[in-house]
Amino acid sequence: MTLRILQKDVDAIVAQSKAEYPDECCGVILGPIGLDKAARFKPMVNSAHSPTFYEFDSKDLLALYREADLNEEEIVVVYHSHTETPAYPSRTDIAYASEPNAHYVVVSTRKEIAPENEFRSYRIIDGLVSEENVEIIFDW
Repeated sequence: MTLRILQKDVDAIVAQSKAEYPDECCGVILGPIGLDKAARFKPMVNSAHSPTFYEFDSKDLLALYREADLNEEEIVVVYHSHTETPAYPSRTDIAYASEPNAHYVVVSTRKEIAPENEFRSYRIIDGLVSEENVEIIFDW
């Protein structure tokens, strides 16, 4: 599989990860149901406020699902940052991956690779992690 994602969304994820450092950032990109099209960027608040863990606030998550239903959208991308580790899902990330159709993006902002960032995407289904290609596009 391949994640097709807009350059502006990649830039927004990286900017959010740097702005929220040293905590992990998180959010989603929504799109029309069944099209696997990451169309609407939606940053979320890391309610854990942690450099090693992210968590969506339960009220924010409920509002997100209601909004997605209302707009006939689904979560296409779930993203978060790793501040001091490589861009690979942690055991916790894998355990909490609950969107089987989503692309799970991890961006690493660890200092050893500054000013570059690792930006990688995975499918996580039933605890199995598969890395996928990322195709950055400029327009749909």
